Amino acid sequence: MLRIFMFTFLGLAALLCQTGCHSKKEEAHEETKFLITNPLRKDTLVIRQYVCQIRAIQHIEMRALERGYLQKIFVDEGQHVKAGQQMFQIMPLLYQAELQKSEAEANFAQIEYQNTKQLADSNVVSPNELAMSKAKLDKAKAELSLSQTHLQFTHINAPFSGIMDHFQVRLGSLVDEGDLLTTLSDNSKMWVYFNVPEAEYLDYKMKAKKDSVMRVELIMANQQLFDHSGLVQTIEADFNNETGNIAFRATFPNPDGLLRHGETGNVQIKRPLKNALLIPQKATFEVLEKKYVYVVDKDGVVKSREITIAAELPHIFVVQSGLNENDRILLEGLRQVRENEKISATFVKPDSVISHLELYAE
Repeated sequence: MLRIFMFTFLGLAALLCQTGCHSKKEEAHEETKFLITNPLRKDTLVIRQYVCQIRAIQHIEMRALERGYLQKIFVDEGQHVKAGQQMFQIMPLLYQAELQKSEAEANFAQIEYQNTKQLADSNVVSPNELAMSKAKLDKAKAELSLSQTHLQFTHINAPFSGIMDHFQVRLGSLVDEGDLLTTLSDNSKMWVYFNVPEAEYLDYKMKAKKDSVMRVELIMANQQLFDHSGLVQTIEADFNNETGNIAFRATFPNPDGLLRHGETGNVQIKRPLKNALLIPQKATFEVLEKKYVYVVDKDGVVKSREITIAAELPHIFVVQSGLNENDRILLEGLRQVRENEKISATFVKPDSVISHLELYAE
C-alpha cells in the first residue's frame, strides 16, 4: 500500500509540474511583443553601380613601316613621350642609297627637259618630244618623293603625347613591314564603358531633359572613389540581344595619370526619387523569387502581402506597389509568426527605424 501511495504521489507531482511548465511557456509566448512600423514616404537618392572597362582616349599600336634591322631605341617602357618625339630607328642605309639614286635620276631628267625645251623653242624638236621629256621629269620627281618617304619611315615618331607600353622587339631585331613594336596610350582623358539594362536606359532617356548630360562617378578596383566625375557623352546605337543591355561611354579627366588603359571598376550613378516609399530590407522575405512582407491589421493579425521593389539601397527597399504609408508591417521576428496569427506588437516610428537600421539589423 505504501508503494502504491508513493507512485501515485510522484505521478501527481509530475503532472502538476508539466502543467505548470506548459502554462508558463504559453504565458511567455503571449507576452512576446514584436516590433512593427509603417513604410516611410520621403525623397531619397538611388545609387546604381555598373561594372565598367576603362580605356585610354587614344590607344594605338606602333608598327614598323619598313623592313630592316632595328638600329636604335630612343625611349623606354612605361615612359611618357611627347608628340613628334623619335622612338625607334630602322637601319636607313638601303633607303639612303635609294634616295641618292632617285635624286640623281631627277637631276638627269631636269637637265634633259631643259635641253629639250630649248630645242623645242627653236622648233628643232616637236612639241610631243617636249611633252615626253616633261613626263620623264615628273616621274623622276615622283620616285624621289617616294624614296624620301621610305627613308622617313625608318624614323618612327610618336603621333601624339602618351605613355608607351612594353617592347615587342629588341635592339638589333630584324623587323618586317607591319611588325608590332609597342603600343602608345593617351591617358589625359579616359573612356569608361559600362552596360545598362534596357528598362533603366528607357527610364533615363524618358526622364532626361533635352541636351542634358548625365554625370557619373567611378569606383576604382580598390573600392576608392576616383577624385574626378565623368560625363556620359555617348550611347551605342544597338542593344545586345543576348544580354538585353546597351553600352554607355563616360569621359573622365585624368590629370594625375592615375587611371591606365585596361583597368576595371564600377560606374556609380545617382538618381533622385521624389516621394519614394521606403521599408527596411529585413522586413521582407522571399518566396519563389517574389518579395513579401507581413502586414499587421488593427486587430493584431498577421497577413503576408506581395510587394514590388522599384530600387534597392543599403538596408532599404524602395517599394513600387503593394504597400502604402498607413500599412503596419512586421519589422522583426518574421520566422516566429505564421499566417493569420494574432500577435502583440509595439509600434516604432518609421523615421526612427530608417535612421537606426544597422541597430535593428539582425
